[in-house]
Amino acid sequence: MKFIYRVTFTCYLVVCITACAPSVSSEPSTADVTPENRIECTEPRPQICTREYMPVCGTKNTGIQCVTAPCPAIKKVTYATGCTACADSKVRDYTAGECES
Repeated sequence: MKFIYRVTFTCYLVVCITACAPSVSSEPSTADVTPENRIECTEPRPQICTREYMPVCGTKNTGIQCVTAPCPAIKKVTYATGCTACADSKVRDYTAGECES
């Protein structure tokens, strides 16, 4: 029985230590991304993202289709990270930094 407790405790410690370890972000830094350098969202879309704030400007499909007048088919939306932008299925790509108003 002590063996099961030791294994369980060891697994718990490993999970806690790896969860608190600093992660290396695969997202490009703000210095590496220019406005003409968009990052495409790929499939599969992220389901879980870390809670950090490195704002990105996502290009979101509004789903609006007009027949007679021009209307905004895309909209720029600021997201906390590239992960949270790509988690939205309507976002096709993003750039580093907040969207301009």
